[in-house]
Amino acid sequence: MSTDYYSVLGVPRDASEEDIKKAYRKLAMKYHPDVATEDGAAEKFKEVGEAYEVLSDQQKRSLYDRGGDPFGGGGPSFGGFAGGFDFTSIVDAVFGGAMGGMGGSRGPRSRVSRGQDRLERLPLSLVQAAFGTTQELNIESLVLCATCSGSGAQGGSKPVTCKTCQGRGEVTQVARSFIGDIRTSSPCPACKGYGTVIEHPCPDCYGEGRVRNKRKVSVKVPQGVMTGNRIRLESQGDVGTGGGPAGDLYVEISVAEHDVFSRHGDDLEATMEIPMTSAALGAQLHMATIDAERDEATEDDSSVPLVIAAGTQTGARIVVRGKGVPKLRSKGRGDLAVTIVVRTPTGLDDAQRDLLNQLAVARGEDEELRPNAAKGFFGKLKDAFS
Repeated sequence: MSTDYYSVLGVPRDASEEDIKKAYRKLAMKYHPDVATEDGAAEKFKEVGEAYEVLSDQQKRSLYDRGGDPFGGGGPSFGGFAGGFDFTSIVDAVFGGAMGGMGGSRGPRSRVSRGQDRLERLPLSLVQAAFGTTQELNIESLVLCATCSGSGAQGGSKPVTCKTCQGRGEVTQVARSFIGDIRTSSPCPACKGYGTVIEHPCPDCYGEGRVRNKRKVSVKVPQGVMTGNRIRLESQGDVGTGGGPAGDLYVEISVAEHDVFSRHGDDLEATMEIPMTSAALGAQLHMATIDAERDEATEDDSSVPLVIAAGTQTGARIVVRGKGVPKLRSKGRGDLAVTIVVRTPTGLDDAQRDLLNQLAVARGEDEELRPNAAKGFFGKLKDAFS
């Protein structure tokens, strides 16, 4: 033989199979007609393929090393195809494994696959989100077909071998090129790559092994959740094809607004109106907490005392520690902050108005009640000069 296949691949004569494959991968990528632009690349690619065919086959390599003709006078076949090569085999050799591990695989694919995950939303009240609850969620999802138990076949029938691909799950197409016949493989159109055909599909699931159905799912909500939090329920999503394992169900929490309390993280905010007299004289009032809306709440939990200092103004804030929302996945609670709004009395009768006038005189505020007082400082100054 005049061609030194070892020199073509750039490997020593004692090179291992792995070294030969690595060298071939590198050169095949370099001289492939779809990639290379230099002159003679196509011829070099054929030469590299011929060298790899000989040195990767133990019998041909042994015969070649002894000085014999590895092709027996018939010429190189490039993967067993006279005058051409199997493109799929070259891709496998270049990238490693069946179709290089690029998602494709030789042979039939399984009808069984994992189902998809699902996302559902669960509306809750602030009390339910704060203290936790268990809710029934109505969903519509893909469940196992009870008629065929997921097989997809009617009655006691079973899938049969595809006649088009003979069970391989793929078919081969041959295209001629200037370097010979290029053979590529693709999923069989008759069986869609499964290698088998369901001749008598189940009338309920039409061969999928699953059907759409409504069902109830029990959701245990922990305390302290807020809008946007998600709860994962393993294997509660859609069942896969062929009766495959179900995906997961994700439940996203949506918390409704409360009439009294607004939430800020684990803290609660509220507003409390008090009479003018309470603000002026001071008082101790009681305010209902969010705990009061729980069925199991005690009297002590249902309200908190608020000490109103004498002279309290609108906007004053009173913070009650530990009366906010329980923390998610930890101990303790947030705080309750109450903003005071002083309520000005309206609809006074003559006696009440007289009492307030007396109070104004006693406090020296009667000047501010006269019509001139509304003019302010500059108005009074103008009247003085005129």
